[in-house]
Amino acid sequence: MLSVTLGQYSTAGAKDENQDFHGALQPEGADLVAKGVAVALADGISTSRLGAAAAETAVKSFLNDYYCTSEAWSVRTAAERVIAAANSWMFAQNSDGRVLLDEDRESGLVCTFSALVIKSRTGHLFHVGDARIASVHADSIEALTVPHRVSLGGGQTYLGRAMGINRTVEIDYRQVPVQPGDLFMLSTDGVHEHLGDRATVEIVNQAPTLDEAARQIAEAAAANGSADNLTVQLVRIESLPEGELTDLTGQEAALPPAPLLTAGDTFEGYAIIRQLHAGSRSHVYLARHGDDDRLVAIKVLSTELAQDERARASMQLEEWVMRRITHQNILRAAPQRHARKHLFSAAEYVEGPSLLEWIHDHPKPDLTQVRDIVRQIASGLLAMHRREMLHRDLRPHNVLIDGDGTARIIDFGSVRVAGVDEIAPRETEDAAFAGTLQYSAPELYHGHPASPRSDLYSLGVIAYQLLTGKLPYGTKIPATASAGALRRMAYVPAPVLNPEVPDWMDAAIAKAVSLDPARRYDELSEFTFDLANPNPKFLHREARPLLVRNPLRTWQIIALLLAIALIVSIATHPAFAPEPSPPTKEISR
Repeated sequence: MLSVTLGQYSTAGAKDENQDFHGALQPEGADLVAKGVAVALADGISTSRLGAAAAETAVKSFLNDYYCTSEAWSVRTAAERVIAAANSWMFAQNSDGRVLLDEDRESGLVCTFSALVIKSRTGHLFHVGDARIASVHADSIEALTVPHRVSLGGGQTYLGRAMGINRTVEIDYRQVPVQPGDLFMLSTDGVHEHLGDRATVEIVNQAPTLDEAARQIAEAAAANGSADNLTVQLVRIESLPEGELTDLTGQEAALPPAPLLTAGDTFEGYAIIRQLHAGSRSHVYLARHGDDDRLVAIKVLSTELAQDERARASMQLEEWVMRRITHQNILRAAPQRHARKHLFSAAEYVEGPSLLEWIHDHPKPDLTQVRDIVRQIASGLLAMHRREMLHRDLRPHNVLIDGDGTARIIDFGSVRVAGVDEIAPRETEDAAFAGTLQYSAPELYHGHPASPRSDLYSLGVIAYQLLTGKLPYGTKIPATASAGALRRMAYVPAPVLNPEVPDWMDAAIAKAVSLDPARRYDELSEFTFDLANPNPKFLHREARPLLVRNPLRTWQIIALLLAIALIVSIATHPAFAPEPSPPTKEISR
């Protein structure tokens, strides 16, 4: 478990008002695992009478709002969005939203800001201004941030970056690995600019507590001539979690696997109605809960994988993901009414076929139907991407179509969650081959990490299959071993297989399934828009050669021409010409 010891001290020093502000939060339980420990300080600029209010606003908003962000977000995403929001609010209060000029800063909410977040086994640093975050060693100090000060010459400087000055704020970010015993120090410029590193280390080594060390450091800086406010925070790492998914799932990780079930069984408050699916990895059952008669789908691991740690972790992750996304195109987790005794997942039951079955039942779908299904899947993917989640196994098997035509993405066991990866990083090979090969982006085979564009590729393959019943590159890509071989792969235009597909619509799909991820769309919404609205860039493309537009007709013409040429060749070859008649003598009479 993550455990830290804090020491903090702040004083106005030689000034009448303390315009520094500091704070720290050490949550318990799930928040400690998902978000970690946060420490922050801010220094209001001395030229503003609102400096103290600015510093307090920056620190309090960060500590309060950071822990309200999605557990799925990475520390960097969560912290930077919270800092940006505080900066926007402060800027809006300053001079009615105008960029602050020097004369405005006397009444502006302006401050520096630095924060340290310890999550799992990593320290995350965020820095704006001239405070400092440093690592304190046994005999030295290593500065981990750079002061944002601009030199004017003659020993004069001014603050080059601060919160509240501009509409947006540039935040320095850095992450460092941490170990038990590591000590970090956050300080405002009034401290580290007036006390040497050696003196600071001596105080830390000799002080009985970190609180006492922080106080002595501030007092020593003041004794050395500091005329500024003085704030010191010391953070010592006492213990760290193991860095496993069990850190997040807690006691559920140790639960015994659920048994294989049969119709009529009663299991954890559910009445089993029938089996919906049986595979090598899992079994799925239709069940009804006794409290409200709600139908649910219960998934249990197969006997072969019941003790497999990776399979168990995927099942726990699957329900964790479902509980953190509420979206009409994402399968929802069933309510959990009591502590479980076995490892399984429970989700809402969706009456309807998988998209693969739908494709078999609709070999020639209307273009409007295809656009609608792709748009719904894209909408569900976007909800995941906004939470820094990547599906990584999107395929027709993992999409359900209910009786109202609503598409729902299912099967989240391969999902990559940025916030969870910080707790329990998944292996590289798992990242590359988490999905189904025919639908996975080819760059994953070469060690590149999954990205929103790899999910887009999978969606493009689905769109192509909906229109043609085939895959855009056949089944050859999984066997391709090199990047050079990939470049030689040829996309088969959808109109070749389905003449009803407009060229501009095919061009949108071709862009989505480009073998080069840099050539794909940046956003899912761009793809779905181009599927329904002709992109002018695609309307003026050069006409495709007949071999591409209609290869069958091309080869028929070539065969006909070859046959004609053969006949002509045969007809004119000397070997087949009739022999001339022997000369005849005329007999004179």
